[in-house]
Amino acid sequence: MMNILFWSIPTLFFVAVFMAAYVGVTKGRGFYGDYEAVFMDTATVNMEDMFLFVDPRRLFMLNLMAIIIIPAVVWIISGIFFLALAIMVILVVLPFQIYGTMRRRRYKAFEKILPDALTMVSGSLLAGASLNMAIESLVKEQPAPLNQEFLLFMREQRVGVDFDTSMRNMERRLPIQDFQMLAAALRISREVGGNLAETLDKLADTLRRKATMEGKIDALTGQGVMQGYVMSALPLLLGTMLYFLEPEAMGMLFTTPKGWAVLTIVFVMEVLGFFFIRKVTTIDV
Repeated sequence: MMNILFWSIPTLFFVAVFMAAYVGVTKGRGFYGDYEAVFMDTATVNMEDMFLFVDPRRLFMLNLMAIIIIPAVVWIISGIFFLALAIMVILVVLPFQIYGTMRRRRYKAFEKILPDALTMVSGSLLAGASLNMAIESLVKEQPAPLNQEFLLFMREQRVGVDFDTSMRNMERRLPIQDFQMLAAALRISREVGGNLAETLDKLADTLRRKATMEGKIDALTGQGVMQGYVMSALPLLLGTMLYFLEPEAMGMLFTTPKGWAVLTIVFVMEVLGFFFIRKVTTIDV
């Protein structure tokens, strides 16, 4: 009986370890595949929409190397596992945040030069040019990203793509309110006619007024936004200073279960506080 117990306990232990390792590898492969698919799709769509033709697989491999190497180096240098884990999570999420930031900047740049472009098109129409000729002049005179989008629109028109289809493609790449107003004006003009030059001129004036109002709102809410960043960064800076001043006392936050619980609560409260401040200072116009 003792011999059976002597051999059965290690056997059950190794079986349990094997099953846990098998489940971990299986789930890890599933997560890796899902992350790779989401990363590749997001990178492809975002890069093509922003006219940046970069190999998404190369970006994925660079991101994967960063996810593995940087947290390992941080863990070896600092010896703090949760710091390395936090950096790994940041590196997983960071590419998607970068894509979002790049797209928002591109939209802002498009909105900034759109009123002047509409005024230019309106002037060309009043001078007797057709809509296609006016758009060609716009492509030559206006900077990116506006000229890139309308150049692609003109190329689709030249190969026989329907006007509405080309316009829908532009709306997919530019899901912003200003361009949707322009697309609606162009569609209505093609369907029912009317003075398109006057319509575009009024639309340009409306967009300028809208941009002025948004600028005033950003100026009024800028202080609140900055307070949100400062209040969110203050506990991190204070914690870092205290760690260097009292490393033994602050080290308990990273080496004891109670410290881990405190760090978790602090992290959750930081995220919630920053989220609520951003909601308060974000005004839809």
